[in-house]
Amino acid sequence: MAGSKKNARPSDEPRIDIEKPMWDQSTYRGRALHFLTLTNPLNVFKSNNELDRAREVVSKYRKGESLASLGVTKDELWNYKYLYDSAYHPDTGEKMILIGRMSAQVPMNMLITGCMMTFYKSTPAVIFWQWFNQSFNAIVNYTNRSGSSPIPTETLVQSYIGATGGAVFTALSLNHLARRGPPLAGRLVPLAAVAAANCVNIPLMRITELKNGIELQTEDGNKVGSSKRAAKQAIASVTVSRILMASPSMVLAPIIMNYLDRKKLLRNAKWAAAPIQVLVCGICLTFATPLCCALFAQRVPISVDHLEPEVRDKVLTRNSNLQTVYYNKGL
Repeated sequence: MAGSKKNARPSDEPRIDIEKPMWDQSTYRGRALHFLTLTNPLNVFKSNNELDRAREVVSKYRKGESLASLGVTKDELWNYKYLYDSAYHPDTGEKMILIGRMSAQVPMNMLITGCMMTFYKSTPAVIFWQWFNQSFNAIVNYTNRSGSSPIPTETLVQSYIGATGGAVFTALSLNHLARRGPPLAGRLVPLAAVAAANCVNIPLMRITELKNGIELQTEDGNKVGSSKRAAKQAIASVTVSRILMASPSMVLAPIIMNYLDRKKLLRNAKWAAAPIQVLVCGICLTFATPLCCALFAQRVPISVDHLEPEVRDKVLTRNSNLQTVYYNKGL
């Protein structure tokens, strides 16, 4: 009957799989929309009551309650789910440190990047802001650590020291060389320092995966082995996306400031240099952060034939018909 759907009991509602993203992750558009929602900087300003409400709705829906009993629509459920994901740890369910949340990435990075771009000539300022940046990265890495296999404190310390040292050394060395070049060259030094730090920081943070391999799963999520080759691919793609994430703001801001300097437009308002660069960085990062996170699929398929011989043999021993396995790339 035409009215049967309208009169359906709440228990007859089709269940929504909120354990997966709202959009199709096999397409770049779907991944971009997912990360645009997840990294929404406005979520930083959500109150504790709003966050608690999101946790309550998500928790109760996972336990089997219906949309009707919760008093929410499908769209509201997804809004609560993304708000929950932006503030609570996916493994432990604990509320994360504010500046370590995905929603804090844009406001924090716009401030740090803008200051790195502004105070690039002074050696003490270079050291301070590179140290500050890597300290922030360490907090983010710690906040988003895996709950099932947490990063050892020793690894965190090694990563922090290595990334900070690499960034400061690169920035100071290139600053020295840039003095002989055009003004724009000096303004681009922070980007090189950040790129160098990422090349040190990310592999060190995931050294366990490089040593033991990254977990391989079937399409249903069942573990079938671990692969060092897949781990290298995952870490390489994350490193590239992190560098590209920082590039638009750290390239566009120097170009704009170099143009303003040549035209002497800030001659009587030198105080405006920092706010302008922070604003440019904020606009760029608002879009670059989610769009670069979306460059590579989060759950990556890999042919069994492309695995290391010993891993391939182990996988096929368990399931001789398996042709493709998956691994979680990380962020």
